[in-house]
Amino acid sequence: MLKGVDLKYLKHFFKFAKKYKRSAILGIAMLPLSVITSLLFPWLIIQVIDVHLSHGDMDGLLEYVFYLVAVLVVSYVVDTTYSYNLRKTGQYTITDMRSVLFARVLKLPRSYFDNTPIGVTLSRLTSDLETIGETFVQSVVGLVKDSINTIALLVMMFFIDWQLTMIVLIIMPPVMYLTVYVRNRLRALYKVTRSSLARGIGFLQEVLFGMKTVQMYRAEDQVEQRYQGYTDEFLRAQKKINKYDAILFSFISGITSITIAIMIWYGSEQVIEGALTLGVLIAFINTLEKVFVPIRDFTSQIASIQSSFAAFDHIEELFVEPTEEEGRNLLPSHKVDKQLEQFVSLEFKSVSFRYKDDSPYVLKNVSFVLEKGHQIALVGSTGSGKSTILRLISKTYQDYEGSILLNGIELSQISSEDSAHLFSMMMQDVHLFEETIQFNIALGKTHLSRAEVEQAARYVYADKFIEHLPQGYDFHLEKNGSNLSVGQTQLISFARAVAQGGQLMMLDEATSSVDSITEDLIQKAMQRLFKEKTVIAIAHRLSTVRHSDTILVLEQGEIVEQGNHQQLVAHNGIYAGLLKESIVETSDSHVTVA
Repeated sequence: MLKGVDLKYLKHFFKFAKKYKRSAILGIAMLPLSVITSLLFPWLIIQVIDVHLSHGDMDGLLEYVFYLVAVLVVSYVVDTTYSYNLRKTGQYTITDMRSVLFARVLKLPRSYFDNTPIGVTLSRLTSDLETIGETFVQSVVGLVKDSINTIALLVMMFFIDWQLTMIVLIIMPPVMYLTVYVRNRLRALYKVTRSSLARGIGFLQEVLFGMKTVQMYRAEDQVEQRYQGYTDEFLRAQKKINKYDAILFSFISGITSITIAIMIWYGSEQVIEGALTLGVLIAFINTLEKVFVPIRDFTSQIASIQSSFAAFDHIEELFVEPTEEEGRNLLPSHKVDKQLEQFVSLEFKSVSFRYKDDSPYVLKNVSFVLEKGHQIALVGSTGSGKSTILRLISKTYQDYEGSILLNGIELSQISSEDSAHLFSMMMQDVHLFEETIQFNIALGKTHLSRAEVEQAARYVYADKFIEHLPQGYDFHLEKNGSNLSVGQTQLISFARAVAQGGQLMMLDEATSSVDSITEDLIQKAMQRLFKEKTVIAIAHRLSTVRHSDTILVLEQGEIVEQGNHQQLVAHNGIYAGLLKESIVETSDSHVTVA
């Protein structure tokens, strides 16, 4: 019934469940008692009818009726204990899986999030896990118990009357064949539903984030049509699931009724002829019903389990997706701790990089050296490879060619945890949490005091607007800082980069998309950084570039010019042309370039 891949998922589940083996063992220990109570019931019926009732022995009858009630009570307690403990084990296991998966997602390389829609990952961490928690655990709990009980009851039926049992066994093969066929169909259909649901959630997330764009360009109909495609695909698959589930349920219910009718017809004849007692016939029919009830319920259980296995398929992708550190030859922390205490130098040696094996190179033989206390500015047209250099330094992408040395150690051999304290980065795309300004600057790190947070804000000239807000640093931001201006969110991001204390500051288009007043503040902060820190910055405005020790001019992934401001102006090449364009663009503005 179970394929190899299904057993793999079961093993995966049980690996997490080991921690809760006490409750699992207690539940499993109830199985033999459950089987015993199931077998005792038909035997007691035979005793009540054939031994006592038929002979008018009322004292013995009352005694065995008492035994029947006692067996029912014990059966209730046993089944409740079994179900409670195994479901408890399952729910704790799912909780652990959720925590482990979330911790693993936090360690996935940033390239994973570039290539995977947030909604797909969200679906795996929420609806897929909920499906496993709500259906897999409960269905497996019922399926194991019902399967063992069914086998035991069939054995009991064979001893009660082997001829009647053979009739039942003849009916079993078509039931089992149809069940296996429907199981395979359900597995395929549930994969479709899980996939369409995940893609639908991913698209919905994109639309909600880009709602302003959708409404501005009146693209509601196109977006609705595309989302409807995902829901229609889900609906078609779900309708087929319901059809197969209904067919199987009705088929088994019909077979059950027909079999019981045959038993009554055939058994009554045997009772009249004296070949069978009435108690045996009643006990047999009662046992038969107990056999077919779990088989009938098996249809819904198998549907739930197949849904869970489809969810396991999705979750498995998160387990097999390598984290930043997996599969890499990393040096142990104790071997690099002393060398990485302070930033000394960063060297690119003939570094080439492309995002995919079949895509063109975005960096080609890039070489430069950045030493402590020095500043490098990256300039060039869009797509020249500036941001890619920062992505490699921050280990967003790691499969580069050539060599990147951090304090003389190959960067790919250093774990992110060992090197993280050396870097701070201000990104072009700012993300702020629905928390206080204090939290957004410190990112919840308790070692950063309020005084250090305020100092970082003053360093980037963000303190003035923060102090004028209600509650100041305790001012609560709305989603992604929507209750602040774009410039103010950029300043908070800048303060965050400073507060994190990285010895090498990386600035990615720090002044893009901000108003002129905020740009002035950021420019002042950047000039301070260029004087006091080790910096590598992508220059959006060339007015700050002239303070850099080295300016790297990139074109199509190659360094075509390098030097300081005066040297490149004298060279009268690409940089000089960019500078002239910058002067023309800002001629009507307050910004001037010397």
